[in-house]
Amino acid sequence: MNYLMDLCKNSILQTALISWFAAQLIKVIIVLIIERRVDFTRITGSGGMPSSHSSFTVSLAAAIGFTDGFDSVAFALAAAFSLVVMYDASGVRRSAGQQAAILNRIVEKLGKEELSATGKKLKELLGHTPMEVFAGALLGLIIAIIQYA
Repeated sequence: MNYLMDLCKNSILQTALISWFAAQLIKVIIVLIIERRVDFTRITGSGGMPSSHSSFTVSLAAAIGFTDGFDSVAFALAAAFSLVVMYDASGVRRSAGQQAAILNRIVEKLGKEELSATGKKLKELLGHTPMEVFAGALLGLIIAIIQYA
């Protein structure tokens, strides 16, 4: 039980979670402003502006840097982790989302839902544009600075 209490008191993890939640909340607000509708699926959904993956990992790395030092092994690991996540978000996952969009259009034009294994459209909003990744990283950095500076 002490492990759970220690986890709840972990300020580095709290910073990363706050950063993730802020990014997801901003996505809901953006949809509200642009599309004039409330879409709470954006709270848990991937893709969109800003990247919550980037926000989470950059705030995690920055919080570790502020607490353990920017020359620490923990910071180096977290920073490398952040770079991998951001590269993946704007590369592989973005390409997968673009491919899903094309496949959905093909199935729609053919009018053959049985071509889909699940009978549902493929998820198209998977990855991020470089700007969405940058905005998420900046958000994460700002939140870590607010928490620790």
